[in-house]
Amino acid sequence: MENFADRLLGKIQEMKSPVVAGLDPNYDKIPDCVKKNYKSVGSALFAFNKGLIDALYDIVPAVKPQLAYYEMYGLSGLIAFKATVDYAKSKGMIVIADGKRNDIGTTSEAYAKAYLETLEKDSIAEDPTMPVKEGAFDCDALTVNPYLGADGILPFVKLCEANGRGIFSLVKTSNKSSGQLQDLKTESGLTISETVATLVDEWGASCVGKMGYSSVGAVVGATYPEEAENLRKKMPRAIILVPGYGAQGGDARSVSVNFNKDGLGAIVNASRSIMYAYKADKRAGKFTEEQYALAARDEAAEMSKAIMAAIS
Repeated sequence: MENFADRLLGKIQEMKSPVVAGLDPNYDKIPDCVKKNYKSVGSALFAFNKGLIDALYDIVPAVKPQLAYYEMYGLSGLIAFKATVDYAKSKGMIVIADGKRNDIGTTSEAYAKAYLETLEKDSIAEDPTMPVKEGAFDCDALTVNPYLGADGILPFVKLCEANGRGIFSLVKTSNKSSGQLQDLKTESGLTISETVATLVDEWGASCVGKMGYSSVGAVVGATYPEEAENLRKKMPRAIILVPGYGAQGGDARSVSVNFNKDGLGAIVNASRSIMYAYKADKRAGKFTEEQYALAARDEAAEMSKAIMAAIS
């Protein structure tokens, strides 16, 4: 089974792009030209995502669907999530499920199996617009919460080893109040985020691939570049998933500190700025809502170019 870190970095090198497109669709914000063709919310979500994937799969190595945007629509939304995962993978994209899951014991194992195993059965077609396979969600990677310690992480690491999958542990998040907990200093003199970073390096020691990176990665927000530079040093083998680019204020310069000297080691997420790029002021009059996917491609290409220039 090929190591997840090797697969992801290989796609990044192939496409010369460290961008991951966040697929966080809100039904109220989906273009009317998409919604009018579908009776169910889930069908519209999937159709919107499918348009984005078709426009991005040959220039962006990965997508990151945020589970909250599917769970809030119930079963229809979860079917759309599963259909999105299956379709993105069929186009050769890496799929990172953003669920920030964790628990202990068999519950943690159940979460790991839900997202990091295949367990496919025959295809089901309750809705012909969303063909999905029964069984586990079958994602390539999952974001996890580290705050239960090793008991909550090692079941995920076990499946990373067995199934060639990956995880990204929260270390320093991009939200304004993150410092209330993550910046607190422990008796060792390290902050909580620094402590978690050292644990991420430890947890990932058994999952290092041929390219020298581990399948146990980290989440470090683009909005705190000084902290990110320090955290990078504490987990040199981790691939860092960097949220906060674009709509949250991160830019190419602020994310560049997450990369190692080899130009690898990070993948940068943008969601709203890609999904709704056709609405951006800088593209006023350039794209119609029917061309939302073309606008997303334009934004993703521009983002890739800016980041590659910053890290080189």
